[in-house]
Amino acid sequence: MIKLDHIYRTFEVGDELVHGLDDVCLDIKDGEYISIMGPSGSGKSTLLNTIGLLDRVNQGRYFLDNNDVTELSETEQARVRREKIGFVFQTFHLIPRLTAAENVALPLTLAGVDHDERNHRVEQALKSLSLTDRAHHRPDQLSGGQRQRVAIARAVVTRPVVLLADEPTGNLDHASGMDVINILEQLNQQGITLLLVTHDIELGERAHRIVHMMDGKVQP
Repeated sequence: MIKLDHIYRTFEVGDELVHGLDDVCLDIKDGEYISIMGPSGSGKSTLLNTIGLLDRVNQGRYFLDNNDVTELSETEQARVRREKIGFVFQTFHLIPRLTAAENVALPLTLAGVDHDERNHRVEQALKSLSLTDRAHHRPDQLSGGQRQRVAIARAVVTRPVVLLADEPTGNLDHASGMDVINILEQLNQQGITLLLVTHDIELGERAHRIVHMMDGKVQP
């Protein structure tokens, strides 16, 4: 499903060359639930951004659904992201002036999905996350847990095959965080491949497999 073949990603920080990813090889099967763990600066988020086609690699090949997506144009990569990949971030990234329903609808609007289909998908996504009664609330009228559920609804409304979650519980209290994790795990049980970046050992150990990062490398 996902294959990273000797991936390198470097950044220039002042006069120093930093290896965000250093000869990373990784195979991920359809429907896997993987946690990505390691200290700050180890390459966890860079790995997630590379898989999400937000970062271009400097060297190596990246295969998604058996297709080499490494050298796709920015437009083509954006299409693959839109069709196959969902993102959940620590800081929600909701648009303050839009309601919950409008935030969830945004990727469908950008993808050109017609009005009736868009409304149907948004309604189903909000219902599945117990947000129907919050559909017309703006983010500042929602709790942290509700905002993250809106972000998850937005991530899955496009029906992705891969869901990338970068510290999704980082801004939440324990109870709200566990609610979010349970939702993500339910989505995985429905067939979505789930990659979770976390510093929390307890959360990391819930995954089927742990990928440990250190200095841009996947540890044995």
